Amino acid sequence: MLSAEKEREEEEQEEESDGENAIKQSWSQEKNYARPYWVNIPEHDNGEALSVIIFLHGNGGNARGLQRMVLNRYPKVASQFITVFPEGYRESWNIVSERSKADDRAFVEAIIRELAERDDVKKNDFTIMGISNGAALVNQIAIETKLPNIKNYISAVSPLNGFQYDGKNFKSRGEENDYEDVARPLAGKRLLNISGTNDPLVPYRGGPSKAIPAKGGKLPFVDAEESIFLWASQMGYGGKKLSKPSKVNGKIDIFSYLDGDVVHFKVNEHGHNATQALSQELLLEFLKGE
Repeated sequence: MLSAEKEREEEEQEEESDGENAIKQSWSQEKNYARPYWVNIPEHDNGEALSVIIFLHGNGGNARGLQRMVLNRYPKVASQFITVFPEGYRESWNIVSERSKADDRAFVEAIIRELAERDDVKKNDFTIMGISNGAALVNQIAIETKLPNIKNYISAVSPLNGFQYDGKNFKSRGEENDYEDVARPLAGKRLLNISGTNDPLVPYRGGPSKAIPAKGGKLPFVDAEESIFLWASQMGYGGKKLSKPSKVNGKIDIFSYLDGDVVHFKVNEHGHNATQALSQELLLEFLKGE
């Protein structure tokens, strides 16, 4: 544990290199509410525009906590990319039955539109990475958005849930979270999912969660390997679902489609903490398409 004094020092250092911004939204719970997000811009002297990664925290988390984790764990990423940390309302993102009832896709899209106007930003090289509830929002944005700016989606410990894909079609959330309308996700995007085989909250082989609520019971999930196959098919893959990993990296079985553009990391012997297996090197490898 860090001492309170050291934590204050770190926060003061962060404030020198990042900035708080806000998007105003109104919805059933709030009116003209300023929703904060923080932007870190690395020092670079060549004047080139940089790619952007938007990080979405999990349920019960917050933007500043995830910011500290990312800057400490992925310093090479933070030195090469503009990193952005939005705050979920009531420490959650609006998926199925969460505390937030806000239009979180619109919130993230508004951030992207604002940042894309900057001269130091590569306008069509945005990545969105989310953890758990944040990953569920990543999936929902990938399902619904029509913005051309997003290149990569990374979902950690949350494959598609049974509302987002009903067995036949991808589904839009809808204003009342009814998930009734069929959606047609934009093709040509890159996706990475990380899931743990021993996850007690999000079952790797699909089925209802033991704890995450949903209408009429618990939130159901699509099998993690089936989920990435569905995404690969949506992105143009015409072959069969992989029954064996393309390669193995330690405890990670890697299922790779479309020459590495759609990838699943099956993290053996890990649970809802499987994001820990995503090393800085593996993250950069995916982001750079290597």
